[in-house]
Amino acid sequence: MTGAASKPAPPGRRLAWLLAGLAMFGPFSIDTIFPAFAQIGGDFGADKLAMQQTISVYLVAYALMSIVHGPLSDAIGRRSVILGGLVVFAGASVGCALAPDLGTLLAFRALQGLSAGVGLIVGRAVIRDVYQGDDAQRLMSQVMMIFSIAPAIAPVIGGWILGWERWPAIFWFLVLFSLALLVATWTWLPETHPREARGSLVPGRLLRDYVAIFTNPRFQRLAAAGAFNFSALFLFIASAPAFVMDLLGLREDQFGWFFIPMISGMLVGSWVAGRAAGRISGTRLANIGFACSGVAIAGNIGYYLLVDAPTVPWAVLPMVLNSFGIALVFPIVTLAILDMYPRQRGSASSLQAFTGLVLNAIVAGVLSPLVSGSGMSLALTAALFLAVGWLFWRWEVRRDRTRPACAKSPAGLEPTDHM
Repeated sequence: MTGAASKPAPPGRRLAWLLAGLAMFGPFSIDTIFPAFAQIGGDFGADKLAMQQTISVYLVAYALMSIVHGPLSDAIGRRSVILGGLVVFAGASVGCALAPDLGTLLAFRALQGLSAGVGLIVGRAVIRDVYQGDDAQRLMSQVMMIFSIAPAIAPVIGGWILGWERWPAIFWFLVLFSLALLVATWTWLPETHPREARGSLVPGRLLRDYVAIFTNPRFQRLAAAGAFNFSALFLFIASAPAFVMDLLGLREDQFGWFFIPMISGMLVGSWVAGRAAGRISGTRLANIGFACSGVAIAGNIGYYLLVDAPTVPWAVLPMVLNSFGIALVFPIVTLAILDMYPRQRGSASSLQAFTGLVLNAIVAGVLSPLVSGSGMSLALTAALFLAVGWLFWRWEVRRDRTRPACAKSPAGLEPTDHM
């Protein structure tokens, strides 16, 4: 642990559970409503394309606000920003539950997106505030391992809720979940960013800092590698209603057939990444991760070449290996970015999230409706995303080989290089 925290941080296991829970209310906001698409669309007279905007408007708002959460936490502290975000999210979820029409629902979905990023974005900075090197990689992997359960159980919970109540009950569930996190954060999370280490909220300085980070070629390589790599999987997540119900022919309460294999791979991958800390270099671990995802997507394409109509479990099994690979890559890329800016971790985390979220918003709002009509289209588009992510990663690895070995971090990537 560093000496930077103003009060002792909670034990690692409790901190992992708390930060994972804070990161969960983002994906819960997306995935719990998937089973309710048909019901909401019927109530509001909205077609599938209109319902897809409940995801894209959320992600656009999430992305826009993500550039604020980090620097705000750098200036006023991590704890205050997280607590404020939870209060706003709870209020927005109440608005969604009471929405009388699609326009109102979209407005409150945007408000959810504006607040939902605090847990994930600021939580990453908290990890790096209190731990270094291999310990930070272990905690990041533990958080991801717990957090990865969310996309698997969220649509299942949504389907269960729809079994005994109509769709507004899903948003009341999100209200209760965010209030529970508010109490837990207030009780257990200390301030990990002391006053003497805080920056300024002066707009000119923030803009200069953002420009410096965003135009840093190394940041661009790492952020793009992580964003495109994850988008190969997120394409299927954003297309889940069409993939599960239209292509696979399953019911609204059977989303588990899609999400459980995917999250199982991520769960195991996160566990492996944590165990590998200090034993396998970050570069080698990420290479293994990209290779696993590549084999998975190649297998997926091969499957669609052999069958006319996809069926479970064969259509979803490649998700296991793909998500396993992503879980190996994610901690390495994220910690490398955070270590580049030790006094601006919140800002760096915000810009990394912004990069990924803008891409995800495009995937959900533009690409998913275009390619979700067939499994082959989804698989080929995912392959393109993975290839682009891998090319950015290889670019970074080649640059990394030119750096002095003594200057590199335990993960195998130099933390302070700005070239």
